[in-house]
Amino acid sequence: MDYVIYFAITIGILVFIHEFGHFIAAKSCGMRAEVFAIGFGKRLFGWNKINGFTFGDLPKDFDGGDHTDYRLSLLPLGGYVKIAGMVDESFDTEFADKEPEPYEFRARPVYQKVIVITAGVAMNLLLAVVVFWGANFFQGKQIVKTTTIGYVEPASKADSAGFKTGDRILAVNGVTVKNWEEVGSEIFINTLGENLTVKLQRDGKTEVLSIPRTRIPDGGKRSFLIPTGIRAQVGDVLKDSPALKAGVKSGDILLSINNIPLYSAEETIKVVGENKNKTVPLNVLRGKDTLNLNVTPSSEGLIGIQIGQIFTGPVEYKTFGFFESFARGWDQVVYLTDLTFTMVNKVIGGKIAFGKAFGGPVKIAEFAAQSAETGIATFLNFLAYLSLTLAIINILPFPVLDGGHLVIILLEGAFKREIPIKIKIAIQNVGFVILMLLMAFIIYNDLINL
Repeated sequence: MDYVIYFAITIGILVFIHEFGHFIAAKSCGMRAEVFAIGFGKRLFGWNKINGFTFGDLPKDFDGGDHTDYRLSLLPLGGYVKIAGMVDESFDTEFADKEPEPYEFRARPVYQKVIVITAGVAMNLLLAVVVFWGANFFQGKQIVKTTTIGYVEPASKADSAGFKTGDRILAVNGVTVKNWEEVGSEIFINTLGENLTVKLQRDGKTEVLSIPRTRIPDGGKRSFLIPTGIRAQVGDVLKDSPALKAGVKSGDILLSINNIPLYSAEETIKVVGENKNKTVPLNVLRGKDTLNLNVTPSSEGLIGIQIGQIFTGPVEYKTFGFFESFARGWDQVVYLTDLTFTMVNKVIGGKIAFGKAFGGPVKIAEFAAQSAETGIATFLNFLAYLSLTLAIINILPFPVLDGGHLVIILLEGAFKREIPIKIKIAIQNVGFVILMLLMAFIIYNDLINL
């Protein structure tokens, strides 16, 4: 249910921002926006100034005039604004046999059409820039100043890749790394689809690991490599829980359970789950004191705590001014855009499997839930990246997408005549079918990769 809720919140925000761009641009240019819909297909319920709040479809002869029907539709995988006199996702062609009205999209000059059709992409881009700007200005940046691995679990993926506890990573594929963020970027992002050559220092000697890409987990999992100084921390202790009875308090740092050292939230959950109904020693750090407690996990393998992670090693905090924060936010947009197209090129070139590079509703729900659990700042950053991705995809010159509409507008402007409605509808239909097939394939990949 968490996945469903956060998916609905994420998609709802992104679709609203995107469609609001089209809506406000159309209104500003004197066009009628007949429908503002979240979702596609059958109208579930909605509101307009003429009928008020109603359930189900509107009467077939309904004419809202200058008023918009705001609605929620059956398929929550997007949304649209129905602009009078425009061939769009509604596939309405009733206007085709009539003379253009001044308030219709088709009657407006080319520059206004371009403004309206690109306004959704502009709003998604603006959301990404604003969120990144806000994160830089209000949060700054925390830099984990280490490249040393704190712990490698035996028989784990990191172990099979050749990493060992205490390794200090010096470079990845020839790129020198100076902090943990750079380590993660080079292993999981910048080298996506490539095998790795990792230069590291081990026991005072320089060594080189050659790691096939198949040994690196997808999605940049935090538990793959753990920096020295990372620890599992208790966020909250539930009432009448085994942890409360054992004396665990919020803020405690978990050092070990059953004499097994703990370095991450995932590892803690695993170790606790392996000791159901057993009373085991639990060592925690509270302030400067190390406490030796005993805890008995339940039959479900739980001790009743909310758990997160804290870095106890060297950290550098950077703050940025108003204009510097905006510039950094824009740089992040440029970097992520370039990264997106680089990834697409690698997919086309066969270096990355399509299902590994692209995610659909299931992946969005998964990452939305995970980011929200980490905190509002992480969720907003995920939302910004997703908004930017939506902007990039929508501006591509593909039928049904905004980029496809833009191509038709520019062609009509160049030839100074409108492309026949039947041809536009045919293009929309073909694009819609291809898009739905692609979505079905992406969802299938999401499900088999769970």
